[in-house]
Amino acid sequence: MSGTHEKIEKNVGLMAVLIAVAVSFGGLAEIIPLMFQAEAIEPLPGVVPRPALELAGNDIYVREGCYNCHSQMVRTLRFETERYGHYSLAGESVYDRPHQWGSKRTGPDLARVGGRYSDDWHRAHLTDPRSVVPESNMPGYGWMAERFVDGDTIARHMRARRKLGEPYTDEDIAGAAKAVEGASEMDALIAYLQGLGRHAPLGN
Repeated sequence: MSGTHEKIEKNVGLMAVLIAVAVSFGGLAEIIPLMFQAEAIEPLPGVVPRPALELAGNDIYVREGCYNCHSQMVRTLRFETERYGHYSLAGESVYDRPHQWGSKRTGPDLARVGGRYSDDWHRAHLTDPRSVVPESNMPGYGWMAERFVDGDTIARHMRARRKLGEPYTDEDIAGAAKAVEGASEMDALIAYLQGLGRHAPLGN
């Protein structure tokens, strides 16, 4: 046996291959159970695929990189739950693609922001953040009020997400264009923010 060890230790190429094989098996042993676990996660009660306007807002949120400053995951720590509410559960974000958990908090976590402020507050905040939060260093997004959501694009996104397993119906997709007709990007982003955390468990 020691002779075999000696041969492996002296053959750098063989040792590299064997290390890669061992790491691969170890990785698979860790990842495969998690994949099956992810498939078993069920949406929380009330959590459904986002309506057309909220989906458009989600697309804008991702496009603008809002996750670079705002996480959407409340940790299981007392000071977090006291500030933001119940810690985040996997069943809340089962329809998020990509997930917006994040780790950076230049701004506050947004996992429970839905319903905390009025649409008018969000509109003022997005247009001129310092008009409502004087210490904010967030840039303004007033230009979103002049750009409009494209209904055909949202319908295509719904069809693509349905292929990934989201239960959008033919009626959802057919009605997407009408649902976002005349809506600005700011309207869509506000609708998305107002939907965040609305079905989260109450309490800490």
